Amino acid sequence: MNTFATKTWEENVVSGAEGQPRYAHAHAVMTYSGLIEGESSCDYLLYYTGPDYDGAGQRAPGFERIEGAVDGRKGSFVIRHEVAFDASGIDGTFTVVDGSGTGELTGLRGTGTATGAAGEAAMSYTFDYSL
Repeated sequence: MNTFATKTWEENVVSGAEGQPRYAHAHAVMTYSGLIEGESSCDYLLYYTGPDYDGAGQRAPGFERIEGAVDGRKGSFVIRHEVAFDASGIDGTFTVVDGSGTGELTGLRGTGTATGAAGEAAMSYTFDYSL
């Protein structure tokens, strides 16, 4: 099973008042297991639509640098996220940034998905890649 978990999460409001449309910056450290093994540093811009937090329009684009291994090949790479979220959890896609692979992951290309329920310790991901 392919899973990731949030190790740390630091969020700061950039603009907008509580209960109103606003955006924030979040810095997170994630751990991966399964096809991807390793740890990452991730930065998101979070857009909150308002007080009801119903998921309509709530988005979190971001970049994440993963250090570790993909299917046993060691190195690092960067992915670009496009995540929708609400009080029930997340649903997102990601793409490997061209040219970001290092070590045995040089030339890595790929796309994936990330999903999970709010409050769960681990969320699941898929990753289709080529080297």
